[in-house]
Amino acid sequence: MNLSVVIITFNEEANIGRTLASVKPLVADGKGEIIVVDSGSNDGTVGIAKSFGAKVFVEEWKGFGAQKNSAIDKAMGDWILSLDADEEVERDLASLIASAISEEQPHRKQELLSAMGVMTMTSRANIDGYWIQRRNLFLGRWLRHGGFWPDPKLRLFRRGSGRFENRAVHEDIAFEGKTGRLKVALSALIHHSYPTLSDYIEHMNRYSSLGAEMVVAKHNGKVRFSVINIFLRPLTTFIYNYLFRLGFLDGREGLLLHLYHAVYVSWKYAKAWEMANKPKQTPRDPHLSS
Repeated sequence: MNLSVVIITFNEEANIGRTLASVKPLVADGKGEIIVVDSGSNDGTVGIAKSFGAKVFVEEWKGFGAQKNSAIDKAMGDWILSLDADEEVERDLASLIASAISEEQPHRKQELLSAMGVMTMTSRANIDGYWIQRRNLFLGRWLRHGGFWPDPKLRLFRRGSGRFENRAVHEDIAFEGKTGRLKVALSALIHHSYPTLSDYIEHMNRYSSLGAEMVVAKHNGKVRFSVINIFLRPLTTFIYNYLFRLGFLDGREGLLLHLYHAVYVSWKYAKAWEMANKPKQTPRDPHLSS
């Protein structure tokens, strides 16, 4: 088996069908498999995944890194393609992935496009992983500035060469080996991240809580109230991404994204201070009368 597509899910009914349809050509006719680790969805996620022939495992939530590693551990393919449930593989990118993991020589057309600068595919010799560019959509708009394009992600790698860090959020792959790049003009992973503003605010609220837990753990439970972290850091984050990285060129959507991302940074450090300084509850003696 050549490829294992691995995905973690929870209530992804709105996204998972689109994601699986985009990778179906990569795993069809016995070329690969789809592994889905679900953390107890109560919508149609599991049924949709099974309808695409995915091997579905329902497990308790262990954190992003641990959950993704659980999916990787179940994979049997020589190569792993790790996707988020709201990502879609464009057709040209799928063709390039198929070529990159194939033992056959590159197609003549691919060699010609590469020579013209239209396509980039690093020589496959001794390559253990590939960086793939990602197109982020926010409120339906492709974000081309502010650090959101080309947003390369290491998502395709040989089985055994990479695992996700065991972090609560913003997990990266700990990777050993030589990497290359997969690029076909503007083709990329399409990240259907936040179709509504409510989705984004809800997401940032949850992620800021997870980020706060990491801050508290990093400082051994001792976090002071910091004007620098709660006010100045978010302000400089906004100025850097919106002005210096040209986020303003993404219009109204760019303004909203970078404004609320700065708010997320403030929330993270404010929540960390709250968590670290929350009074400990003394267990009440049941024998004492109220």
